[in-house]
Amino acid sequence: MGNKSTEEENTLNSPLLDTKMSTQNTVADGYSRTDQRIPIATSTSTTPVAPPLNFDYNDGVPPSGDADDNYGATMEDHDNDSSDDDNNSHDNHHNSTLTGVDHHLPHPDRPQLEQTHEGEHRFDHGSIAALKITRATKLYAFCAALNSCNLGYDIGVNTGAGMLLQESLALTDVQLEVFMGSLNLFAMVGALSSHWISDRLGRRWSFRIAAVVFIFGTVIQSGAGGYASLMFGRAFVGLGVGFGLAVDPVYISEISQAAHRGQLVTWSEIATNIGIVLGFLSGLFFSSVDENVAWRLMFSLGAILPCFVIYFSTFVMPESPRWLVAKNREGEAREVLKMIYPDGYDVGVIVNEIKDTIEKESIAEHAVGWDVILFPSPAFKRMLMVGVGTAIAQQAVGIDAIQYFLVYILSESGIESRNAQMLILVVLGLIKLGVIVIAGHLFDRKGRRPLILVSLLGCAVSLFIVSMSFIGGASSEAMAIFGLALYLAFFSIGMGPGAWLIPSEVFSTMIRAKAMSVATFMNRVTATIMSSTFLSVAQAMSWSGFFIMMSIVCLIILAWMYVYLPETKGRPLEDMSQYFAEITGDRSILEAEETLYRRDDPSEFRAPEPVVQPERQQPKRNVVPERPPPEDAHVMGTMA
Repeated sequence: MGNKSTEEENTLNSPLLDTKMSTQNTVADGYSRTDQRIPIATSTSTTPVAPPLNFDYNDGVPPSGDADDNYGATMEDHDNDSSDDDNNSHDNHHNSTLTGVDHHLPHPDRPQLEQTHEGEHRFDHGSIAALKITRATKLYAFCAALNSCNLGYDIGVNTGAGMLLQESLALTDVQLEVFMGSLNLFAMVGALSSHWISDRLGRRWSFRIAAVVFIFGTVIQSGAGGYASLMFGRAFVGLGVGFGLAVDPVYISEISQAAHRGQLVTWSEIATNIGIVLGFLSGLFFSSVDENVAWRLMFSLGAILPCFVIYFSTFVMPESPRWLVAKNREGEAREVLKMIYPDGYDVGVIVNEIKDTIEKESIAEHAVGWDVILFPSPAFKRMLMVGVGTAIAQQAVGIDAIQYFLVYILSESGIESRNAQMLILVVLGLIKLGVIVIAGHLFDRKGRRPLILVSLLGCAVSLFIVSMSFIGGASSEAMAIFGLALYLAFFSIGMGPGAWLIPSEVFSTMIRAKAMSVATFMNRVTATIMSSTFLSVAQAMSWSGFFIMMSIVCLIILAWMYVYLPETKGRPLEDMSQYFAEITGDRSILEAEETLYRRDDPSEFRAPEPVVQPERQQPKRNVVPERPPPEDAHVMGTMA
């Protein structure tokens, strides 16, 4: 008994289990270094022992000490399936001078992460350098994001054409508000039906259908002779926008590497803003044309972009690898993943992860109904509060309504010239576009939470400045323009792209499809309410009072986000349940998933290490565990 205790004490004093060393430093991405691994082999008289495991090889810092680079060179076939890519990678192995990468083949005392989504984020890819975005990934993300230009163009063109349309067809303020806000109402129907179309026909067909419906609605709007025909065309435009809103972030997240998902998903928001600028430019281009003809020409130009979407989705974009795996077309999925990931990356591991995730989603679809959404446990409730709440907050700050009625705001501030109004719109659109491009890079570097909080605070201050421009005997044109520019810039740095990025990340596989539909639906409901009441409320409260109210709304949302919004930067999509279980203390979500997803093959927990469940059932064992308990999020690929 005494010998056993001494043995355990010596083991606990191993440098590999030095908790002080692992907690004093943090890895480069800001997560705690608590990945304590146990040596597989022990020292013998005939077996050399490598230096203690230095966690710095995962952190972008060259390992310290004189490590035996050749140790374990004959173990490649033991841990990896031999292939030409693997052999080529090993041949060039010793000539590499990469940092932040484990240059060694698996060593008994130097375990190495597999090439999984966890490895992507922690830059631990064996002999492969830290992942970079491939050209193919950029191309596919660009093509998918182009579909979001349709929504942007509609916002931009209606901003410039709204007043012309009202005068040409003699519309009342209420009719114009309904026309503007109805886009979101019809988009809700499109978003809710997109799940069925996307899963049955594939992502590429979803893009085509969205484009065709949008073109049909645009043609009807352009030739409308009255309010009824105008609204009929609006219905089809809204359906096309709804399809695109739902499928764009899903497709991009499915063809993106986990380490760069945040940057690429924001491309949809960038494309939306490009569409807005194009809509503003159409107003400037036709500013000298008769108002009865100008708005029709501006609407008709909206049919051009969807034609490109149809072409790209047919001849350029591949099908989503997740969809292909779900349809038992693994060979095609592997080919797509080889284009997405660098040469030599083991895409077979990613395919297995996708298969496992889809299996879980399939089980959940039959075993978990809407009760999980309607009566959630604490962890699911937190997911829904974050994901759905962020989607609602994006529109609650008034972005769509303010953009739709920018011309009315400029007119109230004293700018009456139609040409000057269109020129200011273009400048504001370019500012918004430039800031959102910067935000796309910052989300994966600075994280989601700080950018969202800064964005909301900036929006509150900006709207207060706009309100001040309407106080007093004479309106201040310069102050109004300055406040609007600040508002659009601060919105684009966080709430713009983040409102779609966060919902696409936080939902567990058990509820992702349903929860994403709910988030999109509620985003459009909020946008409909804001856009359909903007003019009436502003005129009833006064313009200054309205913008002060919106500033207060931004501050309320800021306080809510500060309390509930966690950081999700770089966390694999498959591990959100583990993460939210940790931050809420709700273990029931993990137990529910283990009950649903338990498999006979324990290899999914990275053999030869034991599965997690026994560790959680016996957390107070007196022996050193072979792997950290579930509270160590590194085990599950989730770094808390």
